[in-house]
Amino acid sequence: MKRISGVEVDEFFARQLAEWPMAKTNFRALDAVQVKTVQTGNYAIKVQFNPARIRSSAAKIDAASLKARKCFLCDENRPLEQQWLAWGEEYKVLVNPYPIFPKHLTIACSQHTAQSIIGRMPHMMAMADAMDGYELFYNGPRCGASAPDHMHFQAGNKGFMPWLSELNGADEQLVASTDRARMSIVDHERAAVVIRATDIAAGAAMFDMLISRLPVPAGESEPMLNVLCAKNGDEWIVSAFPRKRHRPSCYEAQGDDNILISPASVDMGGAMAIPLEKDFAKIGAREIKQIFSEVCYSSDEIAKMIKSE
Repeated sequence: MKRISGVEVDEFFARQLAEWPMAKTNFRALDAVQVKTVQTGNYAIKVQFNPARIRSSAAKIDAASLKARKCFLCDENRPLEQQWLAWGEEYKVLVNPYPIFPKHLTIACSQHTAQSIIGRMPHMMAMADAMDGYELFYNGPRCGASAPDHMHFQAGNKGFMPWLSELNGADEQLVASTDRARMSIVDHERAAVVIRATDIAAGAAMFDMLISRLPVPAGESEPMLNVLCAKNGDEWIVSAFPRKRHRPSCYEAQGDDNILISPASVDMGGAMAIPLEKDFAKIGAREIKQIFSEVCYSSDEIAKMIKSE
């Protein structure tokens, strides 16, 4: 499978912004977004007011809505200006025209197939290895994916989300280990299962074991979760965030209690993109903790699932 380096991606990104006016405008708009840092206990959440993300936050992903709209990741429905880089025959690297990151990519499956990470962790880890300067992330079908009908990863600048730096010195509860991989639980307001591996096959096997222990909601093909992946020196780090709910109660709330947020991997990574200014102004530690408590399992709940066999 052809591997794409970070340099190749950067060159492709620059060409796309030179040739695609809408993408250039949207990426330039990031320079003017408002950002604030909210401290939640021992961790800080970077909150971004980003109106362009309304498209993702408010996406309708019920079966009827998906059937009624054309898939925007399929070749025939993408803008003519949106070119791609091939990752083997299976994936196409695209510039995301509605960015959160200074460099934001969507890595879409070449075929129109449902969003699922089952069997794809080796691909995610290989991409994180080859695309130096980037970290990969995956949103489950009911965990922030605005195109749950078309398999895709996303990638953004390494270091933009604070999740990797948060792991430095964090208390990790070891739950499984092999010669080349180990799995731990990290306890904070968005509890994570962290896999550290020195080998893709070992890391993928550990991830498959995790998947086998997590509950699969009725009607779904996989557990609800968000996944982050980065290469850090000689080690791959995969953080998985098991989910129990798609959207928090504030999403449907009326009046002052309403906050338009549909948490996804970037939120789990410690960077929230808020599309409405009213919500950006009022969201603080209390609201953030409430949101995560509703959509994420606690570390104790996760430990019981993983140790269930």
